[in-house]
Amino acid sequence: MIFDAKQLKEMSNTVKAHALDALRCAGSGHFGIVLGAADIITTIYANFLRRGQDKFIMSAGHGSILLYSVLKLAGYDIQDLKSYRKIGGLPGHPELGIDGVFATTGPLGQGVGNAIGMALAAKIKKSDEYVFCLCSDGDLMEGVASESITFAGRYKLDNVILLWDDNGISIDGKALTDIDVAKRMLAAGWSVLKVRGNDFDKLNKAINKAKLIHSPVFIQCVTTIGQDSSLAGTPAAHGFALSDSEIVKLIEHFMSPNGEKLWGTVAKNVSAKYVLNQLEVCPKNIKVPSVNKDISTRELSGIFLQELISNGVGLIGGSADLSSSTNVKTKSHVLISPQKFNGNFINYGVREHAMGAIMNGLATAGLRPYGSTFLVFSDYMRPAIRLAALSKLPVIYVFTHDSVAVGADGPTHQPIEQLASLRLMPNLNVFRPCNATEVAYAWCKAISENDKPTAIVLSRQKIKQIETPKGVDLSCGAYIIHKAEANHAKLTIVATGSEVPLAVSVAEKIGKNVQVVSMLSVEMFRKQDEKYKKQMLCGFVVAIEASSSSPWFEFADAVVGIDTFGVSGDGSMVYSSLGFDADLIASDILKKIKTL
Repeated sequence: MIFDAKQLKEMSNTVKAHALDALRCAGSGHFGIVLGAADIITTIYANFLRRGQDKFIMSAGHGSILLYSVLKLAGYDIQDLKSYRKIGGLPGHPELGIDGVFATTGPLGQGVGNAIGMALAAKIKKSDEYVFCLCSDGDLMEGVASESITFAGRYKLDNVILLWDDNGISIDGKALTDIDVAKRMLAAGWSVLKVRGNDFDKLNKAINKAKLIHSPVFIQCVTTIGQDSSLAGTPAAHGFALSDSEIVKLIEHFMSPNGEKLWGTVAKNVSAKYVLNQLEVCPKNIKVPSVNKDISTRELSGIFLQELISNGVGLIGGSADLSSSTNVKTKSHVLISPQKFNGNFINYGVREHAMGAIMNGLATAGLRPYGSTFLVFSDYMRPAIRLAALSKLPVIYVFTHDSVAVGADGPTHQPIEQLASLRLMPNLNVFRPCNATEVAYAWCKAISENDKPTAIVLSRQKIKQIETPKGVDLSCGAYIIHKAEANHAKLTIVATGSEVPLAVSVAEKIGKNVQVVSMLSVEMFRKQDEKYKKQMLCGFVVAIEASSSSPWFEFADAVVGIDTFGVSGDGSMVYSSLGFDADLIASDILKKIKTL
């Protein structure tokens, strides 16, 4: 059933009334977008969104109650709107997992990237699906939105329709978007349409036209923030600034029994539940690379990844213009392009943040993406990583060039605090493998996850291969890779990644009563019982890692780390000049412990 302008107006008024009532009950929230953009979202859900097929993303996540109100009226399984912003109720910004919500949004610009990722996923899956996204002035000011928009233009994603709630107002006053947003969108390869956001006939025509255009479409919807209120068109309308009496009057004004009935017609269509497609665990016939030479863990990752892809593991790879450096594009990969979407590798360009947001969209659509860049540039995409962790999306990040041993590129490219920062994030696996066995485990664990993202952190420099003993359970997160000759070690050296061979060298210089523990995953080790932890952390404990030292005092009595920025120079010389030298470390330890 297609609703006419009069019917849509009544339906939109009903949406506003329910949303305002929920805001009044919560005592907080954003009423301006409810009053300004309800006509837009009503038109989409009433006349265009095919239930169970198309997707709508509220990138302007502060308008969450507007989305919840529409979903509730349209028959989705939504909690009572009066639970809004209360513990256990509807959250203050949209969260994936709520029926009809396809992305966790709120940090502005992220939803634009998510929507573009979902549109790309539909192309890859050959699905006849449209993705509608409502964005605000604030979304368009964020860099991640610009990165994602240019990506969509490059890939000619004609199944994404981005609607701009153009009210010209932000919290601090006049919205500081581009002077000419339309020209920017045209330059990025989008088609641009412009309508009044409360003109239902024009909205209908614009969206119908958009679906016939062979490029991504941007619809500029001119609106008034807080329309029909005493604060209409002012910055104060953004938040919760209306008096209780005015809210009550607005609710009474917008209440429409006929609007309720019309929404009941929409609600008769049953919503298809979202289900994440799950990949199988790594096939058992994939062998761990056998290597008996010094080799970087990024190379080991590339070798194992080639085995995964050639054996049909359905990963969608990608890189922020660094695939030859991060070793994530194998000879078995097929490049996804605007002309050919049936591939399995995406060139994101130098767009780390967009890559993170787009991968979240791909994962939400049921694909299993991984993306790569240098570890130091994980900072560029951190907000998207955080949302993947919060949304329980099994995205995989491959971060190479993981220490000051990068060398001559200097401190701008030498990560110091990034490892600690990533490990602080809840619900994120962080692996820093030291050999082929650990690399293979990290990949297999990442692929088998269904409710958390994974970061695999890899070296650029070649390192000596210290073999993992047979029978070790890597799921414990840490294990003894070099045993002490005595029954009980008096000294334990804990290391990760490229520092494991260094730690073994230090142990050999010190003597018999030293064991070395490789801690592949700090998070997984924390989950072990006290007996296992004591077994791994015998005697005096020294941690060695080429990154921030302070987090290691959770486990260690002394730490060899880095708490300054690096320097430019030959990688091995930079490494040793910052204290990562076996003789120096052994000497310092012996000074601390006189008797072993």
